[in-house]
Amino acid sequence: MSDVVPIVLGFVQGFLSSTVFVLVLFIGFCVLLGFAKLKKTAGGNAIVVKSLDERISHHPMTYFAPTAPRGPADQLRAPELLEHAARK
Repeated sequence: MSDVVPIVLGFVQGFLSSTVFVLVLFIGFCVLLGFAKLKKTAGGNAIVVKSLDERISHHPMTYFAPTAPRGPADQLRAPELLEHAARK
């Protein structure tokens, strides 16, 4: 009976230490790669590829302004929404 306690304590200590090691390794790996994704791209010359178009054209992506028209089916200016806004 006296041999059981050290064996259980050794198992718990080994299990917890290996669990902490794997967690630190995994979280550290994710954090390091996460910071790499935040890097500003220089027209497709960065390590992280954010867009295939950026990689091919070697120009950084340009995004539409929130007020830019979205084509013939502009969902923000749908007739139903305009009627609802006019009623208010």
